[in-house]
Amino acid sequence: MDRVETRELSYFVTLAEELHFGRAADRLGMAQPPLSRAISRLERRIGVQLFDRSTRAVTLTPAGQVFLTESRKALAAVDTAVRRAQRAGHVDRLILATRPGTASGLLPAMIREYRKQPGAAEVKVVFTTDQIGALRTGAADIGLACGTTDTEGFETILLAEEKSVALLPPHHRLAGQAAVTLEDLARDPEFVHQPPLETLDHIVESVALGRITVVVGEGVTNRLGHTAVAVPVIDSPPISVLLAWPRGIPFEARNAFVKTAQKLVTAPRNGLGHAAVNG
Repeated sequence: MDRVETRELSYFVTLAEELHFGRAADRLGMAQPPLSRAISRLERRIGVQLFDRSTRAVTLTPAGQVFLTESRKALAAVDTAVRRAQRAGHVDRLILATRPGTASGLLPAMIREYRKQPGAAEVKVVFTTDQIGALRTGAADIGLACGTTDTEGFETILLAEEKSVALLPPHHRLAGQAAVTLEDLARDPEFVHQPPLETLDHIVESVALGRITVVVGEGVTNRLGHTAVAVPVIDSPPISVLLAWPRGIPFEARNAFVKTAQKLVTAPRNGLGHAAVNG
């Protein structure tokens, strides 16, 4: 079987999304007849019918539904390969993905120490709620994430661990307690087990308004002001901050940054074990 071209995959995915040859052709910037011929050639090449065509509708066959899922993966993999190749061609820049508020005490220290090295690359910090996604697609070289994040396929090192605290509005029935348990919090209808995918400021604002209560790392307490109260959660495990990067992707600047981070977190009395965590 001849290898399918990415152009053909793009044609197929566009038609599968539109289910209309005219609209798909418009999206692709081409005429309808060449698109129809290209799809027919693709079906002959792989030996299965991908679309059911009638005068009224175009629908995906079961084989087409499977091919759509796999085609999207293939196109995403090509895009990732391009981005990673482009990143490899810019060895003077290191892109670090982090969620706003994650390791806000540790991250500046790591960057400062790394910049002291001769030939250190420029570190560009990008803020996102999907750090691991940015690493998977090649949009970032390294990222900060919480230990609860799925890091399969990545190398990681532990940077810090924090005791868990519950963020509560000042008027909350538990706000005056010295400590609470997860069972105490579970009785609260506003309690969420995982922080929403928002910035720390948005989370704190939602807590202050009484919309949610949530468990986070104790490092956020220095950013609360009077809008929310942090109460220790005695039976919740510590929240971990990880430095993560794709396994098997060589990059000297990233490796040097990782070594800098390792030295900082293992140095005695470095004071960096309490980085602000909200990953």
